[in-house]
Amino acid sequence: MIEENNVPTFEKLMNPVIHALKQLGGSGTIEEINNKAVEIAGLTDEQLEVLHDPNKGSQTEVEYRLAWARTYLKKYGVLENSSRGVWALTSKGAQLDQVNPQMVKKAVSQQKQSKVSAVDVPELDSPNGEVPWREELLDTLLKMEPSAFERLIQRLLRESGFIQVEVTGKSGDGGIDGKGIMRLGGLLSFHVIFQCKRYQGSVAVNQVRDFRGAMIGRADKGLLITTGNFTKDAVKEATRDGAPAIDLIDGDLLIEKLKELSLGVKTEKVEVEKVTVNKQWLLSI
Repeated sequence: MIEENNVPTFEKLMNPVIHALKQLGGSGTIEEINNKAVEIAGLTDEQLEVLHDPNKGSQTEVEYRLAWARTYLKKYGVLENSSRGVWALTSKGAQLDQVNPQMVKKAVSQQKQSKVSAVDVPELDSPNGEVPWREELLDTLLKMEPSAFERLIQRLLRESGFIQVEVTGKSGDGGIDGKGIMRLGGLLSFHVIFQCKRYQGSVAVNQVRDFRGAMIGRADKGLLITTGNFTKDAVKEATRDGAPAIDLIDGDLLIEKLKELSLGVKTEKVEVEKVTVNKQWLLSI
């Protein structure tokens, strides 16, 4: 496997991120930005498959370094992001064609922060850098029994609007773990079969092809869910023209859906008290 030092540094990914956002019209989700930046940087499948830390989730080294690039560019005033995970060019960023990465690093390092700064934690897909709970959740998912994980996916699909969801995983069934019906607006229904892959690695293109072969003639759509990620060729194969489309859910999206649906994840809002001294009032007594 390729060594991490063959993956471009986050400094070298700053300008691909900026160019990606310009091509996307000035804003985009992390997935859109990453995909376009990877294309612009000309990264290989081998580079994209390197995991940042195989013991702590499915995040790739490229994703990790792109997160650092976004964080530095945000602190430099070139990017901004919303609570919904959408990143955009600021007015300053829209006027730039590129940046000098070393100048960006120098400017960010000189910024004084009263609390944790961007140079301590890269912003991933949340403005609050919610990394610890993600690692804990993914680690828990990987420790689940296969049947328990399939039941979790069954519950997730039901909570997402699927009906008649069944876990049917059997040996010799082409890797199909279950089926269900997705009903849209009470008018349209799609028969969907799904496959669950509970591991840390990347799902390869041949695995997508095998799944498609198993689904043809049995469903309208296929859903491939993994706690890991998908290779670039696997993503292309899933949406190849002329072939039944397969929707892909990687580890990051799976974690987001579990959080959104409160399945094994509890979200609490914590109020922070802010005290301001009214000098004018005090001095006017």
